[in-house]
Amino acid sequence: MRQAISTVDELLALVAVDRRDLPRLEEPSAFPLRVPLSFVQRMRIATPDDPLLLQVLPLGVETNAVDGFVADPLRETGGDLGPGIISKYRGRTLLITTGACPVHCRYCFRRHFPYSESALRGAMDASLAALATLDHDEIILSGGDPLSLSNSRLERLFEGLCRLPRLRRLRIHTRFPIIVPQRVDQALLELLCRLPVPLTIVTHVNHAQEIDASVAGGMRDLRDAGATLLNQGVLLAGINAMASTQAELAEALFDIGIVPYYLHQLDPVAGAAHFRVDDDQAQTIMAELRASLPGYLVPRLVREIPGETAKTAVA
Repeated sequence: MRQAISTVDELLALVAVDRRDLPRLEEPSAFPLRVPLSFVQRMRIATPDDPLLLQVLPLGVETNAVDGFVADPLRETGGDLGPGIISKYRGRTLLITTGACPVHCRYCFRRHFPYSESALRGAMDASLAALATLDHDEIILSGGDPLSLSNSRLERLFEGLCRLPRLRRLRIHTRFPIIVPQRVDQALLELLCRLPVPLTIVTHVNHAQEIDASVAGGMRDLRDAGATLLNQGVLLAGINAMASTQAELAEALFDIGIVPYYLHQLDPVAGAAHFRVDDDQAQTIMAELRASLPGYLVPRLVREIPGETAKTAVA
């Protein structure tokens, strides 16, 4: 992570792309560029429209104000249940474990999130006490990225969560095994093997090009540790908004043991409007997928609506 790329010029030099071949670029400060070398190495050289590059490259268009695109699109801030706790799903509790993430995706719906006020941080005991009062049987670890936490801190968190009387399932939403596959180390695997409750790991892959041999190996190890693997992607203009691209992704995911689960319509976060795909185009893509793939390879097209207790199907 100390070797992660943090400037536009450094990133473009590594992939041999000229600034003149791209729209206006920015060196953002509020949501800075961050992308590890392990992810950069999967980008195509001298390809300005590479789908991995466009997910992380900050463009000047991000500064444009667009109606409906706001800092907190899912209205997640302002809760008072306890440090890091968001209770918006029926029977399930979301725990914001950390603001740290291995990569800064430009469409991230929490790119403006006040992690210093709302993440778990140093208040783990207080959060666990608050969780014990909720009638929920599944805890969802989110962030940032939960696997940004050290193995020792994860172990302490798991021990506390597994003492909750109602806990039946644990879920981890993470991009780490995709962006930095080396994070799936032996100590982490041993820790996951010891969990007394079923574990689901929800990865975030948007394009088949993100999957290489090291990612596949990490997924095999996670499956061997007892985890169920699902994927949630985001439909992104200029990156994966074609049926052929989505079909290739679904096949590639299943080949490494991940079930395509959700395909999200973009959350309307300020700075990401240029990634928007309208519902008509999205539904056309889904119809083509249903016609060409077996049902278990077709993700559900959904969007998240503030105040709803589950994802809403786009139909």
